[in-house]
Amino acid sequence: MFKKKRVANQLDVIRRGPIPKHLAIIMDGNGRWARKRGMPRAAGHRAGMDAINRCLEGLKRLDVKYLTLYAFSTENWRRPKAEVDYLMNLPVQFIAKELDNMIANNIRLQVLGDMDGLPDHTRISVTRGIEATAGNSGLTLSFALNYGAREEILRAVRQLGKMCHRGMLNPADIDSGEFEKCLYTAGMPNPDLVIRTSGEIRISNFLLWQMAYSELCFLDTLWPDFNELHLYGAIADFQRRQRRFGGI
Repeated sequence: MFKKKRVANQLDVIRRGPIPKHLAIIMDGNGRWARKRGMPRAAGHRAGMDAINRCLEGLKRLDVKYLTLYAFSTENWRRPKAEVDYLMNLPVQFIAKELDNMIANNIRLQVLGDMDGLPDHTRISVTRGIEATAGNSGLTLSFALNYGAREEILRAVRQLGKMCHRGMLNPADIDSGEFEKCLYTAGMPNPDLVIRTSGEIRISNFLLWQMAYSELCFLDTLWPDFNELHLYGAIADFQRRQRRFGGI
């Protein structure tokens, strides 16, 4: 009861200030959460799915339009095969369990990353979720899956190079707008606030172009322990900052 009151009070406070339109989260700490409890890493990843649901529940009460979650990086393929296989099955489980809820709550699902590099069962399930929610107009929930920001930038450069080579684009006309059309995030606003859990203070090849002027928030909390209080606390901290974008 005390926690519910704290959540309600904090929610009431942040509703009076500016709300980030686009929130991005580096979900870190699943393995350490499990290790602290003498459990396998898979248990931490499973608990991390519950934290996603708590985050979505907390955002229902706020006018956040985009939530981007860093789920699996291009570097994560280096992990043990058993763990990678488990991680590749999590999107399948999430969509099977949450698709009806996403449709009911007007949530649109999308993926940022190289879907061609995903296992067939993961790609098929994710595609099903994307297609089933394509007409929704509420929160856009993006999973950065098989995603790496450096590769995303190189991919955009290659696309622009092909367009120039084919005479479809004059190199002199390439500006940030043309470049951003070739990113996975095309059509989305850049993140206003980026949260990383677990106490690590780095961005790990995530949205390097897009977070040029994002506010960064680093929390000691491990991702499976993340809840509405952490979410609202990060937004409250965001509201206390002055965003000048290079101006005065």
